[in-house]
Amino acid sequence: MKFDILIAGVGGQGVVLASRLLALTAMKAGFHVSTAETIGMSQREGSVSSHIRIGDEISGSLIPVGQAGLLLGLEPAETVRNLAFLKKGGQVIVNTHEIPPASKPPGSPDYDPEGLLSFLKASCPGLLCLDFTKLAGEAGTPKAANVSMLGAVAGTGVLPFSKETLQAVLEAEIPEKYRAVNSTAFERAMEEVSGIS
Repeated sequence: MKFDILIAGVGGQGVVLASRLLALTAMKAGFHVSTAETIGMSQREGSVSSHIRIGDEISGSLIPVGQAGLLLGLEPAETVRNLAFLKKGGQVIVNTHEIPPASKPPGSPDYDPEGLLSFLKASCPGLLCLDFTKLAGEAGTPKAANVSMLGAVAGTGVLPFSKETLQAVLEAEIPEKYRAVNSTAFERAMEEVSGIS
């Protein structure tokens, strides 16, 4: 068994925490796991991606182009930027909440979240896109969008481990004062996705 997950977003969205929770869950389920992060020049609003490789046939921590079975995009532009890593038939889940870049290099195109989402819809059959930041905000804090997305992916059933195992890791790893709101965000997104499927 081999399953590669790429999480892409910008600094401050919790990409690394989401990656850690998935990796710990895979280990708890008995799988071999390898992870790696690539972090842009600025911690806040710079590009961040995390590679999670699960299975016995892992060679290297970075997912090769065209091999990810799942791409979790916490921001539309970063999802498009990392689309080349997705394998044919892979699942894409994207947060539609936009975060315009902090700076725009001369000559670069304007930030167009609607255009980015249209491109993703045309390129990715079975694309799941929701405003996970809004969903997390309704649960108590928009900062739980990363955990909300984990709830969504648990709801799709594509992960090689159970949603109960992921929930148990979430309960163990999230600090107590944030646990209830994160648990609510996770469950709401899981229910939302079950309603779509």
